[in-house]
Amino acid sequence: MSTRPVFYISDHTGITVETLGNSLLKLYPSVKTNIITLPFIDSYEKAVDVTEIINDACLQSSLKPIVFMSIISPQIRELFHEKDFIVLDLFKAFLSPLTEAFEVPPSPEAVRANIEANSDEYETRMDATNFALNADDGVTVKNYDNADIILLGVSRTGKTPTCLFLALRYGIYAANYPLTEEDLEESSLPKSLLKHRDKLYGLCINPDRLRSIRIARRGEGKYASQQQVNFECRSALTLFQRNHIPYGDTTLSSIEEVASRIFSETGLKRRINF
Repeated sequence: MSTRPVFYISDHTGITVETLGNSLLKLYPSVKTNIITLPFIDSYEKAVDVTEIINDACLQSSLKPIVFMSIISPQIRELFHEKDFIVLDLFKAFLSPLTEAFEVPPSPEAVRANIEANSDEYETRMDATNFALNADDGVTVKNYDNADIILLGVSRTGKTPTCLFLALRYGIYAANYPLTEEDLEESSLPKSLLKHRDKLYGLCINPDRLRSIRIARRGEGKYASQQQVNFECRSALTLFQRNHIPYGDTTLSSIEEVASRIFSETGLKRRINF
């Protein structure tokens, strides 16, 4: 099967067009794609260079390239529409009905002004990220007073990446605590967590999935044995249920899905809008 070239083109970071494009492409799992993201295409000259890159991809593939595009400039957007590409123009699809509803034209200057005003959000992200790193794996429980949420789980359930995602995406101060074998045997909350009960959220995982992750990381010994992962997964779930701690299963979930579930189930409030 031939590989379809796919381009994400944006006049800024490209995060928006990547998110939508990836969500749509997941609906076609049998299609092989080669995805290239080209951000900060904010001038006509850069756009011309990009069309040449896409034309080169046309020559190397028997399939017409697909271009997902989030660009404000009508002149630049028109350049791509003139080419023999399959263009999915995010702004064109949404700006026309919005302009009709609001009865005012879109303002590129407002977007640039918003970008310049985002320094406070940037600082919030960095502060939250530093907090997540400093409070990783229960290293500094004294910081828990400042945490918005504390994730609980056995090793390799996705606690650290979820904390970092919550920090970068939402500015959330997220800490995590690794459940030890002693915690699991007693099936009780560690003393350092008792006064933070309302901030706790558990992460659980299928034992077979956990074992495959641990084998890939450190395959030998008790850590990745079937008996050990069965014990840890079963005991962690019992601890969550016995102590009435909300929890979510990370077995088949992406970090984004885990984070969204946490927001939905805990009422957590974001500090920034990405």
